[in-house]
Amino acid sequence: MSVLLAVDGGNSKTDLALVRDDGELLAFERGPLSSPHHIGLHGCLDILERLYDSAARSAGLDPAARPLAEAGQILLAGADLPEEEQELAEAMGEHSFAGDLVVGNDAFAVLRAGTERGWGVAVVCGAGINCVGVAPDGRHARFLSLGPISGDWGGGYDLGLAGLSAAARSADGRGPSTSLEAAVPAHFGLSSPRDVALAIHRGGMSSRRLVELAPVVLGEADGDPVAAGILARLIDETTVFAAAALRQLDLTSEDVDVVLGGGVLRFGPPELVDGVAEGVMAVAPRANVIVASTPPVVGAALLALDQVGADDAAKARAREELDTAVDGRLAMEAPDG
Repeated sequence: MSVLLAVDGGNSKTDLALVRDDGELLAFERGPLSSPHHIGLHGCLDILERLYDSAARSAGLDPAARPLAEAGQILLAGADLPEEEQELAEAMGEHSFAGDLVVGNDAFAVLRAGTERGWGVAVVCGAGINCVGVAPDGRHARFLSLGPISGDWGGGYDLGLAGLSAAARSADGRGPSTSLEAAVPAHFGLSSPRDVALAIHRGGMSSRRLVELAPVVLGEADGDPVAAGILARLIDETTVFAAAALRQLDLTSEDVDVVLGGGVLRFGPPELVDGVAEGVMAVAPRANVIVASTPPVVGAALLALDQVGADDAAKARAREELDTAVDGRLAMEAPDG
């Protein structure tokens, strides 16, 4: 049977799986972030090479026998423009990761993980925020998703930065009092928002750690007006992304799946998803708002199985086995207690 490659490369981690075309999981590996926006093309390729070789050995295959996979999907955060996808595809083609290799944005993995239809809209809110849409006729809706320079707000980093900013303004009197003034520094074992700001300013702490504050901010939203305001903004930003994609693809009157993925949306409070669902259905009353129950690497594997025309039984097996493997890895990574 054929071997297939599935990769979800994000802003915080990279998941790589080898599966057979009957859906059997051969190997699953997790590594650090591989988004080329953060570590460049060569850094991205280095991460993928190491994970690929490790997965091949775990599956009892020779990593040097390239390509091991008949088909594959490498879906990455940071592959936002057609020219970026082309550059990545050419570079990865030289590494012979798979015979028939598709390189694209990781939001497509979220969409496929959340719906069996093969079309719809997906909003991804992890470290950052992005959205893609696919119409039944194959048309795509895409966004630059380059952060503030392309009009984006949302994701763990923006939530964390908003939380720290609100905490600092509460502490020095420029803003309203908020429970974030105590909760934000406490997360880092510090005494005040000033200590957090100085730690980042002086290089003692990476600003990327602000993504850790997303659950802190959302957790304080129940009872704290300032944190609730940040949550409300996230609901609005997620909704307008989905609504824009639905309008671009003329899907506002259709029975369409809108998939919500990424750590912030998958594990956020019920008020977050409920608010987005309400906003989306105001634009598209027949929409089905779905929180992806499986991680994006599952969607990448399903897309690879789609490539080779695998049957539904193979896809169901891949979904179950890979989801179990990811859950097992999360359990291993969870802190004691």
